[in-house]
Amino acid sequence: MEPAEHVGVKAGRPSAPRALSEHPAVRWTLIGAALAFLSLFLFVPLAAVFVNAFQKGAAAYVQSISEPDARAAIRLTLLIAGIAVPLNMVFGLAAAWAITKFEFAGKNVLITLIDLPFSVSPVVSGLIYVLLFGLQGLLGPWLKEHDVKIIFALPGMLLATIFVTCPFVARELIPLMQAQGSEEEEAAVTLGANGWQTFRRVSLPKIRWGLLYGVVLCNARAMGEFGAVSVVSGHIRGLTTTIPLYVEILYNEYQFAASFAVASLLTFLAVATLVVKSLIEWRTESSAP
Repeated sequence: MEPAEHVGVKAGRPSAPRALSEHPAVRWTLIGAALAFLSLFLFVPLAAVFVNAFQKGAAAYVQSISEPDARAAIRLTLLIAGIAVPLNMVFGLAAAWAITKFEFAGKNVLITLIDLPFSVSPVVSGLIYVLLFGLQGLLGPWLKEHDVKIIFALPGMLLATIFVTCPFVARELIPLMQAQGSEEEEAAVTLGANGWQTFRRVSLPKIRWGLLYGVVLCNARAMGEFGAVSVVSGHIRGLTTTIPLYVEILYNEYQFAASFAVASLLTFLAVATLVVKSLIEWRTESSAP
């Protein structure tokens, strides 16, 4: 009989896979490289934001984020996110349900369209809305005749935000629902449940953490979107400037401390998003069978 060492067993337990038993120097080199990369491209920029935001003191910081234009930018950002995120949540749920539970003509086309915002530059998507709804655009004369303003107003900014954020919820739910299958839903229907009862009592509890994960990512992108919103906003200070656009305005006016102070609000959002994302991932892993 071969010695235990030759069959991968030592002292009654399996030996560690070769990929997990590299020399300590290799492991520490990789860990050091990862930490150096994170420090250079994540921690240092984050620290720089807060150092510059408070360079004139806490009073100046509070004054910068409480200016009327800053408050208007915060309100507009929250309003756009508050409308875009629920709409994209409903769309993502409907699209994921249709794609994973049914077979229909054009299914692959729908999947491609959902991925379209990922492959199109946000600036290009904003420009498309300008060419469609602007004064010189396809529908511009009709909109002007009926006194409907979309470009350089809230509707255009909302449309641009919805476009760039629409894949997040759907793309999080589709692979999750495909992996879960539809056996439990079929059993519920067999037992007499209608469509709404099946969705509310069977499907939704299974996907709730994936849905929340997609909503968190969608909200972060909606509040931080710059390119598409910048094209359709017109940069009307106090009216059509979101937080990212207002940061750009302050920076271009050489109000560096104020611009970093307002930018720190988005930094807080990014950190909060990462924390919530990690909690959801932990909760998902702990609830997995």
